[in-house]
Order: sequence, then structure tokens, then C-alpha cells
Amino acid sequence: MALSTALANTNNSNLQVIETLSAQLETVLLGKEHQIGLAICCLLAGGHLLVEDRPGVGKTTLAHALGQSLGARWNRVQFTNDLLPADITGVSVFDQRNNSFEFKPGPIFAPILLADEINRAPPRAQSALLEAMEERQVTVDGQTYELDPQFFVIATQNPADRAGAYPLPESQLDRFLISIEIGYPDQETEKSLLQRNKSARADTMLDPVCTTEDLALWQQDVMSVHVSDAIADYTYALIQASRDREKKQNDCRGLSPRAGINLINLARAHAYLQARAMVLPDDVQSVFSAAAAHRLKGSVSKGTALANEILEQVPLNY
Repeated sequence: MALSTALANTNNSNLQVIETLSAQLETVLLGKEHQIGLAICCLLAGGHLLVEDRPGVGKTTLAHALGQSLGARWNRVQFTNDLLPADITGVSVFDQRNNSFEFKPGPIFAPILLADEINRAPPRAQSALLEAMEERQVTVDGQTYELDPQFFVIATQNPADRAGAYPLPESQLDRFLISIEIGYPDQETEKSLLQRNKSARADTMLDPVCTTEDLALWQQDVMSVHVSDAIADYTYALIQASRDREKKQNDCRGLSPRAGINLINLARAHAYLQARAMVLPDDVQSVFSAAAAHRLKGSVSKGTALANEILEQVPLNY
């Protein structure tokens, strides 16, 4: 997804900053403009990002680069099989001086949380993110604590068939706005990587190009992008097609109402990046697979082909 085409016909300063963000990410994750574009759409739509692929292709590198480029405080949690929910949310500790319990916030209390290899932890630990991702709050010992309004989860996961991986439950998958695969680089890109004088480290320092306040303003602009009745009908038809397929063939999960809302917001973000004030069918089609694949089959690799089938089956009569 190239943003330069949109910028050629607009002087919108917001899009120029977003183009700078995209260009900086492309210096770290070479040859992956499409995946970077989708990740930026996810940011603008106010959702959470799931990056699924085999080890060593740049999942964590992308997550680190996004966190640094946004100029926001961010925390990283390495998910392991002995991780506990309290290791993420925090814990109440008894203070003998005050004769009371004091809450010690966990790493989830940051604008950006990098959940590295999220499916290496058992479901109990994964469940610590459910409330936070949906309601942007955490409840510990009956007390509710608000998270940052821009709270954003970037999670990486290895394919479920890899040793030591736990499949993410449907409730967890549905909370991710989109899922993407990084994939292997093409020949020229990988040759460039091999000839670099520095190692491909995930902790390469990047300069912030925007703030969370900028992001909040962009998200407000995105929500003002117009969605017509025809686009809403087309989106509903795609959602309903997934549910019909679940009933008839039982080879997928039907998309939830939350998935439909997320799809519309993601299409808004795509239209915004093209400097348009209204959503077109092309916007919905461009982001449908990223929004639907992990919900349909539990993983990007298994769900992408099915998402494309649904796109082909639903006529564009709206």
C-alpha cells in the first residue's frame, strides 16, 4: 500500500507526517510496504495489531519500530509458558507501614504494549489482555484501573503448529482489528539485507515522528470519513456470507458484529490514507482479508484464502 500516490494530490499536513512514518518503517522492514500500510491503517482505526509468521522474518522488528516511531512510552512482555496474569496487569502488595494493600501496576499500563510471541503463554495468561483490549481498563482485586486512551497492543505470534505454541482463543482473536503476515523478502531485498554492515536487530533506535496526541487527532479525522448506506449494506453482505458458510460448510467461524464495526473503521482509515472523505467499495475490499482472516480460521495463513473466496462470492451490487 503506497501512500505517496495519495500525497501527490493533497497538501494535507497529517498525511505528510503519516508518509514520513511509513517511510521510516520501510527503512527497518525492507520490501514490506503493503504490511506497513495495513499496520498504519490499524493505528488510525484505533485497533490492535496481530503479526503472525515464522520466527526470524521481522515480526518483533516491526513492533519495535512502530513503538519508537510513535514517540510514546511502550513496554514489552515476552510471553512464556510460565507467565501469570499478574505479570501483565500488576499485583496488590501489602504495605506494612500503612497496613493496607498497594497496587503495583504491571507493564500493561503504557500507551503501547508489545506482546511478543503471545501464543507461547497458556490461555490463562492470554486472558489478562481481554478486558484491556476491549474496554481499555484493568480490574485487579475488584478495583478497576483506567488505561491510556490510546492503548494499543502489538502482538506477535508463531504459527500454532510450532512447538510450544498455544492457539489463541476466539475471544482473543476477535479483539485484534487486523492480522498480517510478514513473509519472506524477495530476492533483491534479501540480498540487500545480507550485504548490510549491521545486523538486523529489533532494537535499532528510531526517531519519533509523531505523538500519541497526533494519533488521537488522526483517529478523529478517520471517524469523520463518510460511510454510505450502500457501503454498510455491502459490508453486511460480506459478514453474512461468512455466517452462512459457517452454517452450511462448517469450515470457518462466522464474523461477529464487532468484526463488522472494525471492518468499517478500517475501511475509513484506508480511505483517509487515499485523501478521500468517503469510503468506496475498494476500501472495504482492500482491508477485508486483513480484518477477517484470523477470525475466520484462527490464523492468517489459513484464513486468507477463505476471505478472498467470500469477497469473490459476494456481488458488488450496492
